[in-house]
Amino acid sequence: MKKQLFSRLLRLAAAAVIAAGLAACSTTDIGRAPALPADAQWGLLPFANHTETPQAGLRAEAIAETILRARGVSNLRRYPASLNNETLFEPMDRKQLDAALEWARSENLGYALTGTVDEWRYKVGIDGEPAVGLTLQLIEVSTGKVVWAAAGGKSGWSREALSAVAQKLSRSLLSPLTSSRSAPEAAAQSPSSASASGNAP
Repeated sequence: MKKQLFSRLLRLAAAAVIAAGLAACSTTDIGRAPALPADAQWGLLPFANHTETPQAGLRAEAIAETILRARGVSNLRRYPASLNNETLFEPMDRKQLDAALEWARSENLGYALTGTVDEWRYKVGIDGEPAVGLTLQLIEVSTGKVVWAAAGGKSGWSREALSAVAQKLSRSLLSPLTSSRSAPEAAAQSPSSASASGNAP
């Protein structure tokens, strides 16, 4: 009797683990990052909002910009606010993205990041898990050619913030563009760290 009860508890625990894993899953397709000049000037262009959540594009832009700057892309310029007229009721249209790309050309920027938000919501149901879907593109400004692209979707735990899920997904998608910048910075910091440790009592 005890064995049957123990076996039943194990099955229930395994089902709970599987359900939890499915509740917080992600799918990504990330392109290989091109070799970019270290001194290239970057631009951040508007993100199109393809969801029913107002201003989801603006929120995704802010997260992407913060991640890029935190990972060493300091020569990054954000498009003028006047080029994005997205409001609570009217999403950004394609013409505004084209205008932002023209702005990037006029500023002689080398590359520009843009994207779309395909999902940004809490799922309907008792748990209400947060779910985010993004696509990103890096454009060579002079030619308008897309030199890198990534897409992904991620859902989180029922008590997790939507912004936290968006940040995790954005960090994962942008990692190929920022990993090469993090390494030199770490190498530059290592001598001073070694010196500091050598002087320690």
